[in-house]
Amino acid sequence: MVDISQRLKFSRYRLDRQAHIEVDYVKCRRCTHRACLTACPAQCYLAHAENGVLFNYEGCLECGTCYVICDLGALKWNYPKGGCGVNYRFA
Repeated sequence: MVDISQRLKFSRYRLDRQAHIEVDYVKCRRCTHRACLTACPAQCYLAHAENGVLFNYEGCLECGTCYVICDLGALKWNYPKGGCGVNYRFA
């Protein structure tokens, strides 16, 4: 059996100074279901009283799940700049 959490420990991240995902917190506050909190496999979204959610891009897996699940269009999603982001390694 493959344990994904163990495999992801081999991954490396090279962070850019600017997040590759921008959250429109005005739209986010209107959301009633906050599906991003449970849909993000890296748990980059946390509940927040004022903004609806807080986003932490440092552990992002770049899968795009949050972009697909957000039905209010509150996310502006781009791939990280060249050379930045996640680098998957499995051994």
